[in-house]
Amino acid sequence: MKSNSLSGHQPILAPRAFEPLPLGAITPGGWLRDQLRVQAAGLTGTLDEFWPSVANSRWIGGDNDGWERGPYWLDGLIPLAILLQDERLLGKARRWVDYILNHQHEDGWLGPKSDPNVETGEVVLDPWPQFVLFKALTQWQEATGNERVIPAMLAACHRIAELLDGRPLRSWGRMRWADLVLSAHWLYDRTAEVWLLELAAVAHQQGYDWQSHFADFQYTNKTEWPKSGPIVHEMWLPLHGVNNAMGVKSGAVWSRQSGDTANAREAIQAIETLDRYHGQVHGAFSCDEHLAGRDPAQGAETCMVTEYLFTLEQMLAITGEASLGDRIERIAYNALPAAMTKDMTGRQYDQQANQVLCSVAPRDWTSNDPYSNLFSLEGHFGCCTANLHQGWPKLVASLWMRSLDGGLVAAVYAPSSVTAEIDGVAVTIEEATEYPFRGHIQFTVRAARPTAFPLRLRIPAWAASATVRVNDGAEREAVPGKFHLLDRVWSDGDVVSLRLPLEARVERRSEHAVSVLRGPLVMALKVDGEFRQVSGEIPYADWEVHPTTPWNYALQLDASCPAFSIQESAISSTPFTDQTPPVTLSAGAVQLPGWGLTNDSAAPPPEIALKDLGSDAIITLVPYGSTYLRISEFPCFSIGSDA
Repeated sequence: MKSNSLSGHQPILAPRAFEPLPLGAITPGGWLRDQLRVQAAGLTGTLDEFWPSVANSRWIGGDNDGWERGPYWLDGLIPLAILLQDERLLGKARRWVDYILNHQHEDGWLGPKSDPNVETGEVVLDPWPQFVLFKALTQWQEATGNERVIPAMLAACHRIAELLDGRPLRSWGRMRWADLVLSAHWLYDRTAEVWLLELAAVAHQQGYDWQSHFADFQYTNKTEWPKSGPIVHEMWLPLHGVNNAMGVKSGAVWSRQSGDTANAREAIQAIETLDRYHGQVHGAFSCDEHLAGRDPAQGAETCMVTEYLFTLEQMLAITGEASLGDRIERIAYNALPAAMTKDMTGRQYDQQANQVLCSVAPRDWTSNDPYSNLFSLEGHFGCCTANLHQGWPKLVASLWMRSLDGGLVAAVYAPSSVTAEIDGVAVTIEEATEYPFRGHIQFTVRAARPTAFPLRLRIPAWAASATVRVNDGAEREAVPGKFHLLDRVWSDGDVVSLRLPLEARVERRSEHAVSVLRGPLVMALKVDGEFRQVSGEIPYADWEVHPTTPWNYALQLDASCPAFSIQESAISSTPFTDQTPPVTLSAGAVQLPGWGLTNDSAAPPPEIALKDLGSDAIITLVPYGSTYLRISEFPCFSIGSDA
């Protein structure tokens, strides 16, 4: 493999398989645009008006949080404002960006510096928040062309390089070094300044060795958090769920500079490792706060969900691996909406795949507190309040990409349109669909004159018998788990129809549990709940949710039972509503009177015998993201067997 050495000839970065498009090239439509509007009216669009960590942030001259919270919020606000072209949000983003750029320190540092040590007077600079800020600034530059961003980032990177020369990365920055490398590579792609690759190499050398971490994975069980004695922070960082979600991408990110495709393959294997030991049905993995095993009552932190999505989006671009698009959809259309109230005025710190009670109570978390599964403003800790905002907008920005041969790639499916220049022609492709709630996707090409380019459509691995048709031509089957290539001369008005069969399917989870999926949607038993305000002020109050309907059911999946009955209804302006979900499934079930709570959470799905069974029932399953309380991993009962 050719090495992209820093010595000798001018170094190069290996090209990505797919090139991300600049922010603003993709426009959301349909239900996805409605979801972004919900977000704009919720926490993202208002957090700076009342939450001290952002409203009075030191990043804009206040006296509150000067660490990661402001940049986290900005990293989601900027793409949301650009995608919606919302003048109110654009004004908020511009105010923050202008203040930060106008107050850059003479040494290049951006934003607040830590308070001096009272004994030594030394100002200890923590580069980690700069990594987050860089992600926000790159998006602003791509969308607005702001000429100040790149020089400001270069100066800040020079200061970080000086800092790392005498004080190597540590703590969060050491674990999250790949985010600095992403921004160094972004700058290098635009400036060709070799020292940026030297900075990236230093970050890689000083950073945590994620390659060895996943290759010789030691964390195969639920984290046993010390109940007493001193807790050494650095020892627990490799078990931290968000660190793992961010660390997964490190091999793929570094592969652009190393030139070694094995680094990218190892990143794919890291996902499989987390699935094996900590995977959850919603596509992410357990961490409450640290890796927590496969029990569906363990939590999954909202910060982890949004950071894992960003990791997968970056990896999809770098590797071109179709399975990553499947994984992005599974997390984005399940774990992401489930982590928040449907109006996005509150979030959970931890969601549970089997979540039957949200209350202030000590649960079997690895290290989180009794407030962690409330729907709240900042229950347990405010990092998720600050970091939830990037999830939906960055999904939109990753729906479409450019291929190395000059074509376009439909990488993730949702209603949208994309515009790109191809051979001097402005080409727009309109994607009309109600996916993931429906299986038909129609692409309409708009171009001023006939233009030749390849169009690639990702065919999900679960989509057996998927078909593609161009205009009035014959339907052709597409291979699941691959990108389907259409390479032709496209004329204005050409239409491509993609049909993805959304048959309900059953997936084996743990030893005694199964889940039901339809396309990328996990279908869960919706447990009705009573909301009880425990603190805070409406609309940003803290809520418990107590069940008002039974939840302890086992699925009947014997061949003699009726098949799933599917009903579809209109998609509302709050797409993942708990009131009128766009699709429901009816399934045969039996109640298990003996399946109850353990420490205020659903006990693990039990192995069942005939003597354990209660009455037969027909239960209704809805999209996981449409629930507050739910069962998504069920015990399974087959007639004629003992279990």
